[in-house]
Amino acid sequence: AQSEIVLLATPATAAIDVAKSLGDTTGKVIIDAMNVVMGRGPAGFTNTAEAILANTQSHEVVKSFNTTGYDNMLNTVYGSEKLDMFMAGDSKDAKARVWQLALDAGFAECYDVGGNDKFALMEQFAFFWINLAMMQGQGRSIGFKLLRR
Repeated sequence: AQSEIVLLATPATAAIDVAKSLGDTTGKVIIDAMNVVMGRGPAGFTNTAEAILANTQSHEVVKSFNTTGYDNMLNTVYGSEKLDMFMAGDSKDAKARVWQLALDAGFAECYDVGGNDKFALMEQFAFFWINLAMMQGQGRSIGFKLLRR
């Protein structure tokens, strides 16, 4: 109840129940770190962020911290590089706070991929990591870094 920011990282099938259990979320930033994988998600929704928006008072929902595994959350460093994080949501204020949290968590950068209309894209990006790590046998010790010339 006293938190200004709430991070949800539960199974996607529990998204609605967990969102409802939060009580009054007016003015709170909710970070959605969940993903619908292989059709397993909140009933009636294609992604977890939309389920959160529909079942809380908060309009400050940011999809982030969902595109990598827990081991990369513990250690973002690969050689001399740090992994990058990504986020989506309509609230510029909420995204500024999530950006700072990503940097505080050790990520090199947190890239804004757009508004609420990019929630599904973020989950597809997460599934890309899951596919490489789990289904293609690359293992969990892989991560994403945006490079520039």
